[in-house]
Amino acid sequence: MNASYRKIVSLSSIVLFTLHAYAQPKPLHIKDMLSLVQSAQPQMKAYAAQAQSTQYGVGLAKNTLLPDINIGYQAGYATYNNVTGMSYPGLILPISGPPVAGNIYDPVPGTAAGAILKWNPLTFGQRSAAVEKASAQYKLANSTYNDALFRQQYAAVATYLDAVYLQKLIQTYQANIDRTKAGLEQSLVFTRQGLRPGIDTTQFQAALAQATTDLLIVQRQYYAQITELTRLTGLPDAPTNILLADTSLLSQLPLIADTTAGPAGNPVYQYYQMRKEVTASALKEVERIWRPKLDLWANAYARGSGVKADGTIDKADGWSLSHKNYGAGIQLSFPILQFSEVHLKKKQYQAMVKADEAQLDQVALNLQKQKEAARYNYSQNMLITKQAVVQSQAARFAFDGLQLSYNSGLIDFTRLIQGQYDLLKAETGEAAAFLQAWRSLLDIAVANGQLTTFTDNLK
Repeated sequence: MNASYRKIVSLSSIVLFTLHAYAQPKPLHIKDMLSLVQSAQPQMKAYAAQAQSTQYGVGLAKNTLLPDINIGYQAGYATYNNVTGMSYPGLILPISGPPVAGNIYDPVPGTAAGAILKWNPLTFGQRSAAVEKASAQYKLANSTYNDALFRQQYAAVATYLDAVYLQKLIQTYQANIDRTKAGLEQSLVFTRQGLRPGIDTTQFQAALAQATTDLLIVQRQYYAQITELTRLTGLPDAPTNILLADTSLLSQLPLIADTTAGPAGNPVYQYYQMRKEVTASALKEVERIWRPKLDLWANAYARGSGVKADGTIDKADGWSLSHKNYGAGIQLSFPILQFSEVHLKKKQYQAMVKADEAQLDQVALNLQKQKEAARYNYSQNMLITKQAVVQSQAARFAFDGLQLSYNSGLIDFTRLIQGQYDLLKAETGEAAAFLQAWRSLLDIAVANGQLTTFTDNLK
């Protein structure tokens, strides 16, 4: 055995060792992977938290039914003229009139403590519109999450299929290496016996080096694909610790392809439908702006003033809460001059609703055409796969015959290696055909908006 051959065998052993490393991990099924995308993927956790945050908006809109009560204490130093009525706004309702007719600018103290209540029990539909809008926004956030989850799960399944295909190619290229090594060993025997020229051995060595290189390239691609799969699923495991369990995909065809589902269940359609509902609820909220507002208020407070009733100054009395006051009332207001503004906003949101309805119709049309194309591709790929299986079997029989002819001295190296190449091409073509058949089924599942269309075909 010469040095070149020993190097090739050594390199092939490294490849086999690498393949053995891939065979040690825990199995990963597609159905389990879909659950991992939902529970372990950090990006999906972010979408879920964002959706959860909008739920509190519904509670906030409903919370406006509760009255608003504020209590507090304040002390101040103000001019003699209006100390009895000067206070920080918001807590103490103002009273009218200065204690004296003239202007006296000497500062005197004043204090106040009280509680003020404001309640809007009746909003003429404005509160219900705000609750409806908040609910629609929550539904939109959920549909955004569902759409993102569906896209992430689709990407994971597509990546899984590509990884299974590359794993099949690894096996195919390894079988090609075994065939080349067998031919090399046979040529060495024939060369020593003088039945074959030495050039055959050199050509087999070159073919073995190329076959090994092809395998290394596919292994690199497989590693990258598994790395992407762990990213999409949120798995912390190293790529070498992942074993694809659903490898029978590339040896069997799907049994059924449901194409009867309408667009209503598709997450993309639901997202645009929720967008339209949010816009429609916003329009309803705008329409109710131009309605009266009813406010109920009540105020109870005690105050102290440095100015007595007779006009004399008593600063000590200004720091005590010597005068008690209370009051209650009702206020009905109507925004008369907002009619023009509300009218323009209504026109604006009505146009936005029409735009959302048109967009929803376009999404339904897109999904229908996507399903039609996927259904046609599925039927064509099923037929192509059946022909690929026939071609692969014929190429395998042809290579077996060529190998016998080469060993019998009836053909040369060129004819044998061409048959071996045709077999490799047919085997990889068969794997690619199965991949495309399952991919077209996945496309139908995407158009349906239901990945169960795909997963129900898994065994």
